[in-house]
Amino acid sequence: MKTALIQFPGSNRDRDMIAAIASVCGTSPALVWHKDTSLPDTDLIVIPGGFSYGDYLRSGAIAARSPIMEQVALAAARGVGVLGVCNGFQILTEAGLLPGTLMRNASLKFVCREVSLEVTNVNTAFTSRYKKGQIIRCPVAHHDGNFFAAPETLAAIEGNNQVAFRYANGTNPNGSINNIAGVFNKQKNILGLMPHPENLIEPAHGGTDGRALFEGLFEMVEA
Repeated sequence: MKTALIQFPGSNRDRDMIAAIASVCGTSPALVWHKDTSLPDTDLIVIPGGFSYGDYLRSGAIAARSPIMEQVALAAARGVGVLGVCNGFQILTEAGLLPGTLMRNASLKFVCREVSLEVTNVNTAFTSRYKKGQIIRCPVAHHDGNFFAAPETLAAIEGNNQVAFRYANGTNPNGSINNIAGVFNKQKNILGLMPHPENLIEPAHGGTDGRALFEGLFEMVEA
């Protein structure tokens, strides 16, 4: 699987994501700087976590207007897969590639801990290796992860089966509406989620619940 990883000033989970992709796919992603104006031929574009531009203005708002994001949008429109984790999720919502918005955590505090996630939709490349209703473990680390959408947008998200993961077992760390932890676009080729599956792919990490997400993408391309 050919992958490309977008780097912004302030990205700090890019190395974790590179290691996860290399572990599952056997090759490291091509690294693309945010000021670049072209993407390599790729099957998957990944926007990692971090604090792009120091989270000034709004988390992800400045990064969403970087030159490379126009190319990300064009690639996504062609059906290329896009994965945004944590700050990557924030960037995708700010760019209008995913519905909703990520607000300040309800506690107004940075949250860094493990949560439980319920897998909601397994009919996508991102989630095909999970079972519907499966509860997995995953770490979170964010200050602005409170997912919100207007009533009509939320109804469309739920009606179109665009919720990928929900916080489960009372572990919602940020106050997200309907316990939403991750959403797809309508076509299901873009996924944004606040938890970090790349940090739980090896037994040495304390578990492998995040590995299936990457394995599903790899199998889709190789099939």
